[in-house]
Amino acid sequence: MNDVAAAPDAPAGPAGAHDSRQQGIATLSLGALGVVFGDIGTSPLYALRETFVGHHPLAVDPAHILGVLSLIFYSMMLVVTVKYVTIVMRADNKGEGGSLALLALLTRSISPGKRTVGLVLLGVLATSLFYGDSMVTPAISVLSAVEGLTIVNSSLEPLVVPIAIVIIVGLFAIQSRGTARMGAFFGPIMLVYFLILAGLGVVNAVKAPEVLSFLNPYWAFNFFRIDGFLAFLALGSVVLAITGAEALYADMGHFGRKPIALAWLFAALPCLMLNYVGQGALLLTDPSAAQNPFYRMAPEEWRLGLVIIATLATIIASQAMITGAFSVTRQAVQLGFLPRISIRHTSARTQGEIYIPLVNWSLMIACVILVLGFRSSSNLAAAYGIAVTGTMFITTLMLGVLVFRVWNWNPILAGITLATYVIIDVAYFTSNLTKIPDGGWFPLAAGIVIFTFLTTWSKGRRLMIDRMNESAMPIAVFIKSAANSASRVPGTAVFMTTNPDGIPHALLHNLKHNKVLHERVILLTIKVEDVPHVAEAYRHEIKRLDGGFYRLVIHYGFMEEINVPGALASLKDECGTAFKMMDTSFFLARQTLLPSSRPGMAIWREKLFAWMMRNAESAMEFFKLPTNRVVELGSQVEI
Repeated sequence: MNDVAAAPDAPAGPAGAHDSRQQGIATLSLGALGVVFGDIGTSPLYALRETFVGHHPLAVDPAHILGVLSLIFYSMMLVVTVKYVTIVMRADNKGEGGSLALLALLTRSISPGKRTVGLVLLGVLATSLFYGDSMVTPAISVLSAVEGLTIVNSSLEPLVVPIAIVIIVGLFAIQSRGTARMGAFFGPIMLVYFLILAGLGVVNAVKAPEVLSFLNPYWAFNFFRIDGFLAFLALGSVVLAITGAEALYADMGHFGRKPIALAWLFAALPCLMLNYVGQGALLLTDPSAAQNPFYRMAPEEWRLGLVIIATLATIIASQAMITGAFSVTRQAVQLGFLPRISIRHTSARTQGEIYIPLVNWSLMIACVILVLGFRSSSNLAAAYGIAVTGTMFITTLMLGVLVFRVWNWNPILAGITLATYVIIDVAYFTSNLTKIPDGGWFPLAAGIVIFTFLTTWSKGRRLMIDRMNESAMPIAVFIKSAANSASRVPGTAVFMTTNPDGIPHALLHNLKHNKVLHERVILLTIKVEDVPHVAEAYRHEIKRLDGGFYRLVIHYGFMEEINVPGALASLKDECGTAFKMMDTSFFLARQTLLPSSRPGMAIWREKLFAWMMRNAESAMEFFKLPTNRVVELGSQVEI
């Protein structure tokens, strides 16, 4: 069982200061350019191409070229610039962003009830779709870059899939070494990449300056006027230009809102739009270039170099999604949506540098299967977008709760804002639903499976705690009736418990079978709060009880590493005397689940929960307990 209680109430105190922002704005903006904008930065490799030659091809003529460019531009402005940079990124949870951080912010600000349950389900669903996106992004990004080799030399086409697989396997294989050294080069490489995007765009745009008329929104409306349903279907490809917008919010905790906003407004946005304008100008002068306008923009002698820099950019984009998946997984574990799993730190200086083997190899297998199954970025584009647009739509719904219930905006302004983005997100999402038969089913299926795991663990864990609390004994009754009559032995016993009020089952079993109590007994509860970081002044809650008993609650933020011995070592004489590990024994309860017909979950979910529990990382490793000081006591629980 996860001996961590995710607190539903307010945090124990102010969050600790986030120390990742002490660098200069310019340095942070450059870092954000390398990490945050990798996904959206690689969209020019395939977005415009898929609009014209994808599953719903368009005529390559001025009306369609200008219409698509206009849609891309106003999507970037309305969705990325206004929605995310201007509005959503204000919804930070003590500096952190992302679906789970937003969920924690909302549930902390709103009274518990049915609406809160609905918000939790939305937040978990958004997280599940993020995992689906994390599987597709590396595959389509790397494939689209390597496919540039076919523009250099068409005979290299049979090598595209093997090269892409080698790059993907190599990328996941180095994750255990950490990304600190690689990260130092991310920003400069992506800066060069974005400048190349802008340069190629300008060179091609001057050959057809009439392309600049796309700024007139008339062309977007005209597109729908002349094509109707086909224009609606085209939205499924247009949205590829803004995939990665969620990363701005999810990675806010690493860089801060201002550096990300500056990197977007003054680097990523202008460079991306210049490149799309250049691709549009190329199509106006050479419609046959629609097969791969990104690489066709460059002179033939430069294309191999462009393939190399584009491949590096896609590796960086993939790296951002992988580390994002690691971060989201840790949040899910800390907040009680996943069982304990092995989380390794790869940097002694940066807390966020983590590596999760299970997530890493699962993502790698999924990416390889996608590359082998779809074999081209054009085919894979059918699977891309549906998870992203689903996540965007859920973010809009949660934003609606935020502006009405937390920020208390003017109802008219809030209503107009929410309605605008609901219409936009629903249009993009429903357009992508048409991709389901061609591959869109994959991220949806992956999201449904992950959603089942997350909700099963959360509910099963809550049911188990409730069942165990049914037989719990109040601490005062226990001390009065049993503790004073038991034999006392030297040393300290620490009993881990999720219930901060009753007596741990391990303590009852130890007294029943061994008939002894230690001189000092610590009833320890770990509470993970709904803020990313907890200040040290609010880390501990200590209550002295009778008979040498102490009730100790240690608070952690959902972005922090749990280290019980380290937390105990920081205590001086608050619990009597200082802790000495060689005189301290840690008692853990290990439950064996017995699925039953009692009301709670379906039998198959109870069996799934039991399987997840058996395969969870041991509490000893998760809490960093010394291996030679741990005693486990088992019991059986029906749920």
